[in-house]
Amino acid sequence: MVVDVWMPLLVPLLAVPLVRLLADRLSPRSASWLLAATGVLLSGCTALALLLLTGAGLLRVPFVAAAEHLSPVLLRRMSPVPVPLACAAGAALAVTIIVAFWTLHRRRAVLTLARNASRSRRGGLTVLRDELPDAYAVPGRPGTVVVTTGMLRALDARERDVLLAHERAHLAGRHHWFTLAMDVATVLHPALAALRGPLRYHLERWADESAADTVGDRRLVARAIARAALARSRVGSPVSAPGPVLSAISGPVPRRVAALLATPAPRRSRLLPGMATALAACLTMSGAGALDAATDLHGSLEAMEIHHRPEAGDPHHAGHRHARHDLIEARRADRDIQGVTDAVI
Repeated sequence: MVVDVWMPLLVPLLAVPLVRLLADRLSPRSASWLLAATGVLLSGCTALALLLLTGAGLLRVPFVAAAEHLSPVLLRRMSPVPVPLACAAGAALAVTIIVAFWTLHRRRAVLTLARNASRSRRGGLTVLRDELPDAYAVPGRPGTVVVTTGMLRALDARERDVLLAHERAHLAGRHHWFTLAMDVATVLHPALAALRGPLRYHLERWADESAADTVGDRRLVARAIARAALARSRVGSPVSAPGPVLSAISGPVPRRVAALLATPAPRRSRLLPGMATALAACLTMSGAGALDAATDLHGSLEAMEIHHRPEAGDPHHAGHRHARHDLIEARRADRDIQGVTDAVI
């Protein structure tokens, strides 16, 4: 268990660079799914590993072992996790859970404020009277696209269609769930923070490609995004929509524009199969390590419970054994007498 339980904590250090390289060679939609799924799986295995470390160490506390009727002899042999390490793992797990819930609460509060600011919805579109150029998608039931009058004046009619198509693609693809999953995963394992930026970029690229399919002109989409970002930068406020809200003018805009002007097909590489295999191996190692550690802990608990039962040399146990033996002999004698009686009759 000692080796297995550390694998989910160390594998993300190798898996994060691999998934970033692999995502850059996939389509934006596939890359977004890959990044989000990898973050969720690795963070889940991390949480399970911390829980197992905590449980295995706490079993060595005397009153816990006595309450569970565990063998002190086997505890020292089969549960080598020291109590201080278990306490540290438990504290880390508690802190991550608290921070994860706080992240969810803060995200919900920001989205609530954004929805309250866009109550007047007409066909899923809200126009705010604000000279600051801005546009973003607010998820909900139904979702709405928010755009300011300053942004509408900065674009022409066709570019406005591109902007609205981009934001509607965020709502249709439910991209806010991707960012939510990654935010929680980052709390559970700090190494996964390196995936947050790439995920945002690929989600914006996904919306860019959806807008290009809608309007049928990739150059128009590139121009609209560039002009919208320039209009925002001219006012000296590069930060766009609230944190959890996706916006067309967020992320590395020059890189997105260059991708739109290039060939739409994803890049091919001879290293792609090898990187995919290596990433699959990392994910398998993390999941298998967590599951194997859980299985080992469960088996150790059963063995310790069996070992702690009264031994044969225990007088109390011996008394119960002799009484059971006498009862068996008495029943056997009754069956013999009954057999003889039936034969005589």
